[in-house]
Amino acid sequence: MSLLNDLININLSDTTEKIIAEYIWIGGSGMDLRSKARTLPGPVTDPAKLPKWNYDGSSTGQAPGEDSEVILYPQAIFKDPFRKGNNILVMCDAYTPAGEPIPTNKRFNAAKIFSNPAIAAEEPWYGIEQEYTLLQKDINWPLGWPVGGFPGPQGPYYCGVGADKSFGRDIVDSHYKACLYAGINISGINGEVMPGQWEFQVGPAIGISAGDEVWVARYILERIAEIAGVVVSFDPKPIPGDWNGAGAHTNYSTKSMRNDGGFAVIKKAIEKLGLRHKEHIAAYGEGNERRLTGRHETADINTFSWGVANRGASVRVGRDTEKDGKGYFEDRRPASNMDPYVVTSMVAETTIIWKP
Repeated sequence: MSLLNDLININLSDTTEKIIAEYIWIGGSGMDLRSKARTLPGPVTDPAKLPKWNYDGSSTGQAPGEDSEVILYPQAIFKDPFRKGNNILVMCDAYTPAGEPIPTNKRFNAAKIFSNPAIAAEEPWYGIEQEYTLLQKDINWPLGWPVGGFPGPQGPYYCGVGADKSFGRDIVDSHYKACLYAGINISGINGEVMPGQWEFQVGPAIGISAGDEVWVARYILERIAEIAGVVVSFDPKPIPGDWNGAGAHTNYSTKSMRNDGGFAVIKKAIEKLGLRHKEHIAAYGEGNERRLTGRHETADINTFSWGVANRGASVRVGRDTEKDGKGYFEDRRPASNMDPYVVTSMVAETTIIWKP
């Protein structure tokens, strides 16, 4: 095994200018990440200088067998924490050979929304709290839980410390450092209310980069869990009953909200979100109805509400924002399996350019 480790850790720059680029894209389910690697003649820092590539869309549920070619357009570059050196991870989106975005390409529409001059002028900032559950591989049961049984009730696990409260910290910490190495603006991690459940936060990130960073952070997490022989679940309610679900709370502000008098702008934005509650819920993740029950720090899926410091509301405004009269708010509705391209662009569209 030590020889294998030596080979994995070879520093290519000792002998060659060539680098390895791992192209990443989103598969047909909208949640399955795919990737493959290619050799490039030298280091690249600008996605526009990377070659397009293709893959077999019939094997990912994204194209028919008789016309299976899907084209990858490189969109964002990150340092590769697995291969290190000048090697890179490349976040891509997917198009037909004729240059049309395929139906599962949610980035294309998001980029269009973020390039709207009214939205760009407001410099939308996002902070996304990505919750997830670590599962034992062969039995799909949370890490640290007795096989076929349950741990003690919730209470001691949130931000807990100790072998009987915290399960999978080595994976979580490796992920934290790998994201920082990659250049992702990861801002923190914590253990969650349900044992075996964790959260990382990405942000502040501006516009389309929030989606790119969350997707690559998910990819890095999946790769680390693969090494550890553990399964990552983004299911919004992995265990039924008296256990917390998993969300992707989306913190959001615009330039107007961050400036003096911003609280009035925040209230107007929240009002607009309330008017489009049904449309947002429909786009906020599969299976969210199992999570948004009005219990376990959630609002009921059918009713829109907001409040200051209220974790049982659809939208929460922090005490500091109320006190300062400016700041940000938190949309608590998105599920852990939401598409960050969809959620971030929809929040910007509704609050900045949508006319009721």
